[in-house]
Amino acid sequence: MAFGIKLPDPSAFPAAYRQQFNELGYVRIPGFINADEVAMIHENLNRVIAEVVPTRPVNDVFYDDKTDKSSLKQLIRLYQYDDFFEQLYLKSRFFELAEFLLGRFVVGRNMQYFNKPPGVGQATPPHQDGYYAKLAPIEGMTMWLALEDVDEENGCVRYINGSHQRGIRPHGKTGTLGFSQGITDYSDEDRAAEVCMNAQPGDLLVHHALTIHRADANQSADRSRKALGFIYYWARAREDEAAAKKYQEELTKEMIAKGKL
Repeated sequence: MAFGIKLPDPSAFPAAYRQQFNELGYVRIPGFINADEVAMIHENLNRVIAEVVPTRPVNDVFYDDKTDKSSLKQLIRLYQYDDFFEQLYLKSRFFELAEFLLGRFVVGRNMQYFNKPPGVGQATPPHQDGYYAKLAPIEGMTMWLALEDVDEENGCVRYINGSHQRGIRPHGKTGTLGFSQGITDYSDEDRAAEVCMNAQPGDLLVHHALTIHRADANQSADRSRKALGFIYYWARAREDEAAAKKYQEELTKEMIAKGKL
């Protein structure tokens, strides 16, 4: 008896999406949303930044320079404080795509806004999202939705093909706000294997929680690099709550001590 619950529909999206995701550890989907939908997201982001962000705790809102509000670089748990983004995250084709790619029921883990403002947007260190997750097993993904043109100049995402199949690499502190842990043994060989993912507004990148990725700083003179991140995990994965809480408390304490929060 099904009780109205359906497994992910294998015909909902092209099979090539799942094949590339499984083989390479990521898939690029051009034009996953259209120009009108991109404009709607921008409109609601502007509203949230103006009206909601000032009410949020400091560990939900990151700036490259906390004295300069135009240097906003990251909002976390976005879906928890706005109805529009809750719908976008949990009741849309993004959620359906997550279940299709993983082939399992998923749960929402986090939704974030990312930007690299021109001139001050820092590099994102090489890392694996699964290292931060404190989950077992590490079965999940991050979706990265471009809201602006993205290329090598303003900090495209860079992946290493097949890296999701080789387990967790060693990570250590980076000092980068929002990406506190990075791979410590990242080598010239790793850099030579990187694939740069240029993107246009509405394009979607999806990578496995174990896929190694990074991004350069924004070196452009006047171009920002705005995007949304959707994080989903297998519904049966279990979090080590004590470890996750300890990590977050230590990170917040460290960032406050350094004047970054």
